[in-house]
Amino acid sequence: MQDVSLSTLDLAVITAYLAVVFYIGFRMARQTHDAEDLFLAGRRLTWIPIGLSLFASNISSTTLIGLAGAAYTWGIAVANYEWMAAPILVVFAIFLIPLYLEARIGTVPQFLEFRFDRRVRMYFSLLTIFANIVVDTAGTLFAGAIVLTVFIPGLDLLSAAFLLAAVAGVYTAAGGLAAVVYTDVLQALVLLAGSAIIAVLAYAELDYSWAVLSAATPPEHLSLMLPLDDPNLPWLGTLVGVPVLGFYFWCTNQFIVQRVLGARDITNARRGVLFAGLLKLPVLFLMVLPGVMAGVFLPGLERGDAVFPAMIAHLLPSGLAGLVLAALVAALMSSIDSTLNSAAALVTLDFIKPIRPGLSPRRIAWIGRTAILVFMVLSAMIAPVIGGFEGLFHYLQTALAFLVPPVVAIFLYGIFWKRAGPGAALLTLLGGHGLSAVLFAATVGGVLELHFTLIAGLIFAVSSAIFLLAGSLMAPPRPGQIDRFTYRRSITRATETGAWWQDYRVYAAVLMVLTVWLVAAFW
Repeated sequence: MQDVSLSTLDLAVITAYLAVVFYIGFRMARQTHDAEDLFLAGRRLTWIPIGLSLFASNISSTTLIGLAGAAYTWGIAVANYEWMAAPILVVFAIFLIPLYLEARIGTVPQFLEFRFDRRVRMYFSLLTIFANIVVDTAGTLFAGAIVLTVFIPGLDLLSAAFLLAAVAGVYTAAGGLAAVVYTDVLQALVLLAGSAIIAVLAYAELDYSWAVLSAATPPEHLSLMLPLDDPNLPWLGTLVGVPVLGFYFWCTNQFIVQRVLGARDITNARRGVLFAGLLKLPVLFLMVLPGVMAGVFLPGLERGDAVFPAMIAHLLPSGLAGLVLAALVAALMSSIDSTLNSAAALVTLDFIKPIRPGLSPRRIAWIGRTAILVFMVLSAMIAPVIGGFEGLFHYLQTALAFLVPPVVAIFLYGIFWKRAGPGAALLTLLGGHGLSAVLFAATVGGVLELHFTLIAGLIFAVSSAIFLLAGSLMAPPRPGQIDRFTYRRSITRATETGAWWQDYRVYAAVLMVLTVWLVAAFW
């Protein structure tokens, strides 16, 4: 699409937004003195910032650009990745949060060391660093670069990626997780407001008529469940692959779990997670359906990833365009800052600190800041390469489909099955990723044509079989290694005494009912 000029008012709105973000970031820097402050916000986060930060960090990597583009191309079934977050976050709140917080871990791989051994921790930490930089951060920078090149004529993808990385990297290095979370609060609010504005204006293009949309749109584009042979998201992939990808992302991915580890207590952690699940349900209406509607009033775009900036240019007057573009920048930066901080936490806490235990907390914090800046440069260099894939959303999900199923297997079974030891976990990771390499080669070579969600389900099934068999045959865990790091009935109890409406299980049940209603309505 052609370049679009921003008015002086638009630029003023964006500038004001960035100024507020930097103010928050550097204000948080005054409270950031050591590694726990930098990576866990001093473990003082409450549920509202946690929930908004989880929402904002997730939205930027899989929605707006990626989701709107996928919806424009093949319909609302892409929202299956969004509503699926709600039941997964319920599982997270009930079973994993108490285990994580009782263990007082700083990184998710550290939990695997407690449950299994240090080899498993190092393996998963390296895998997470790779995914955070190559998949999450680079993908988000690519999305932002697409938009900046549309609105800033003459700007190339690489320069745009470096610009975004520098903006997010500087305040993240200064203020750490506290800066990430509290800027995410602002970013989530701007994001929701901007998405609501563009959604309402998109509906207005169709006279607020579902009948108009239905008449102009193929029926399968308005259904969550697509045929088994659908090339975009077959219904079987939704059932067997999407939950695997979602469990990794919400329950084991450091850049998401990190703000939960920084919670003041288990009550705030659980409420924050369930709040994030509630915020995920309206995404279908605010971010997916407008992409489908754009197919009616903006037909013929060569690339689906261009639809969101095209809607900004087509629908919004001066000032509002700046606000929605600020919302997009907010979404992008909330993911960039999270993944940069996460990758730096993994390097610092999983590798540097164990090797150099005598380092002072302040010294560790400065090493973490340096790592943030290094990863900022690396991810910006990788971002332009993503243009060679079918689309941003396809890139993000395909990469995870090959990487994460073995990890999901050892977490799920490791938490609920006490017999499995470290040897079984390591063998599962090696065997599962060996299969991933074979399937990836077959897919690239054109020998295998299987949707990535089905590939994720297949790799998870084989990894599960390896773990269960190896767990039965190999040495069990060390004595005393199990009790604190596996499921027991006491961890599901209410975290507060008092009125029934304070029980997190009530909130979880309401969230599940709303999710079932949403899926049934658009089945």
